[in-house]
Amino acid sequence: MLEQLPSGGFAVKGFTEQDLADAIEIRGTLEGMAARFAAERGAPSELLTRMDRCVLELDQAVAALSTHFDLGDFVRLNDEFHALLVEASGSEMIAHSLQRVMSLPFAAPNAFIESQRADVQGVVQILVTAQDQHRTIVEAIRNRQGARAQALTIEHSFAATRYLRLVLASDQPSRRIPALTLIKASRFR
Repeated sequence: MLEQLPSGGFAVKGFTEQDLADAIEIRGTLEGMAARFAAERGAPSELLTRMDRCVLELDQAVAALSTHFDLGDFVRLNDEFHALLVEASGSEMIAHSLQRVMSLPFAAPNAFIESQRADVQGVVQILVTAQDQHRTIVEAIRNRQGARAQALTIEHSFAATRYLRLVLASDQPSRRIPALTLIKASRFR
C-alpha cells in the first residue's frame, strides 16, 4: 500500500484500473476453486443452510435498495456469503491464498466505494445480477456440480469490476486510482 520515494519517505501507492481488475480476477479464480471444492467434496448441510439464509437476507438487502440506497447491509451480507463459500471449500490453502490476495486494494468482495455521482440504477442492476449469481452458486454446490459452481463464481467476481468501472466513470476518468472512500475496509475471516 506504500511505496518508497527516491528522495526518502513513503507515499500511498497508486494503482491502475488494470491492477484492480487483475486483483479482482485473481480473487474470482480462487473463489471459483473454493466453489468447485465445496461442490465436489460435498458441503455440509448445516453450511448450506447458512448459505441459504444469507442469500435470503441478501434478497431483502437488494430489494431495499430501490427505496433507500444504502449499501451497508449488502456489503455486510456479501462479505458473509463469500466467507461461507471459502468455509464450504474446506481448504486452508484457498483460505490462506485468498487472505493474501484480499490485502490488495479493492480485491475483497466487500470493497465497495462511495461516490456522490454514481449511477444508482446501474449499481442496483449490477447488485441484482450479483445476487442472482449468489443463489445459483449455492444451487450448483448443493447439486454437486463442481465445474458449474466454479464457472459461476468466476463470472460473479466480474460484478466487482463492473461496479468499480461504473463508479469511476461517474467520478473522474484517471489512469491512476486516487484514494477513494471505502464503505467497509477489506477483511477476511
